[in-house]
Amino acid sequence: MLKIGITGGIGSGKSTVAKVFEVLGIPVYYADEEAKRLMNVDGALKEKLITAFGKEVYKEDKLNRSFLSALVFNNTAKLNLLNSMVHPAVLAAADKWFQQQTTAYALKEAALIFESGAHEHLDKVIGVFAPKAVRINRVIKRDHTTIEEVIARLQKQLDESIKMKLCDYVINNNEQELMVPQVVALHQQLLAL
Repeated sequence: MLKIGITGGIGSGKSTVAKVFEVLGIPVYYADEEAKRLMNVDGALKEKLITAFGKEVYKEDKLNRSFLSALVFNNTAKLNLLNSMVHPAVLAAADKWFQQQTTAYALKEAALIFESGAHEHLDKVIGVFAPKAVRINRVIKRDHTTIEEVIARLQKQLDESIKMKLCDYVINNNEQELMVPQVVALHQQLLAL
């Protein structure tokens, strides 16, 4: 079974593309959702987070996401520390999940596939591309946020043109081309590998 990553910058539509693959019968591991889950249920990870960031990182035994986000958002060292704890836990959980799949290929959807080193554990990576203006508008609508906040988040991610060059396949989700036929064609290609 092939392990395929699917990535793209914030607002690119990678989750939407992943849902189309699910409709085609392909299982998808959502790494960002799994990271949030693990930070709430993995005892060893919780201990590491409390040691690194203080007891306030949990409120009533649940991750205090707003506290943690405020702590790491503008602090590269703390963000790197957080990632150094969470990424290995997610990688281990993803490996276990992949071993349980029985389809010709399965997908791991994650924003930070290259940044986390997860691509080294995958056979191929699909990039989902959308122009910056489209991505900004999508995130403003989805998250009910400001353009300044979206731009600040974009600046923390690997440049989209670099990310797409690292991918084996690219799906354009630019609102100019139909996305579903691209996914179906790629699905057929991956089944043939």
